[in-house]
Amino acid sequence: MINISNNILLSQTCAEEKKADISKEYIFLHKPYTIEEYIMNHNENSIRIARYNIGELVRHRVYPFRGAIFDVDPKFDNDEEWWLSIPEDIRPKKDQPFYHLLAENEDGPYIAYVSEQNLLPDETGEPVSHPNVDEIFDGFSNGHYIFSRDLAN
Repeated sequence: MINISNNILLSQTCAEEKKADISKEYIFLHKPYTIEEYIMNHNENSIRIARYNIGELVRHRVYPFRGAIFDVDPKFDNDEEWWLSIPEDIRPKKDQPFYHLLAENEDGPYIAYVSEQNLLPDETGEPVSHPNVDEIFDGFSNGHYIFSRDLAN
């Protein structure tokens, strides 16, 4: 039986394989569910498939930054003040996947939290220059990062 957190969104690949890669912190912060329990408690309209996978490189569609995805929330899971700080004309809907990125821009590395609607694939094929990459990923191959097995459930 595979356990997943109630805040983990299965990527298309994971859903097909009935697996979910999650970080250790989610194991301790959220009640784990089996895949069967998760599906029973969510109707087909509430289960969304993430467009992007952990380890994938993406860029923001408006702002000049790119990053590597290291976690996914099935819907907005940040505070209201943060959401309201986003300019209204690009403020995303809350009922979509939000991605945690090891991000970089011309000022340097940082952590970003971005809605799916504001992301596009990064086609540079180049790794990001972020000091936490080695803590989360085991390597970089063919334009994407390999999630650390030590952090997988």
